Amino acid sequence: MFSLFKKDPLKQLNKQLSAKLEEAMHAQRNGDIKRYSQLSFEAQEIDRQIIEIEQNVRVR
Repeated sequence: MFSLFKKDPLKQLNKQLSAKLEEAMHAQRNGDIKRYSQLSFEAQEIDRQIIEIEQNVRVR
């Protein structure tokens, strides 16, 4: 019953991923390649978390 009120972690991570990628795009457009690289790396880490959660859901 209470699982109805739980927040979906995948939804939250996807939102974070979209925000990171957009921020990275703006950094790249402004010529800040170092910041772009950092944000891209962070986005990859979030993507790995998403993949891990999706794989755990499929196993169950």
